[in-house]
Amino acid sequence: MGEARKRKVHTPEFKAKVVLEAVRGVKTINGIGQEYVVHPV
Repeated sequence: MGEARKRKVHTPEFKAKVVLEAVRGVKTINGIGQEYVVHPV
């Protein structure tokens, strides 16, 4: 079996930046997820 992957821990500042991008509605949720390397859900 492979090594277990650890979950990423994102700072509150990073989370706020991603949320602001989503609220502005300029990019799609999938586009934001790809840009910031996070899952779109």
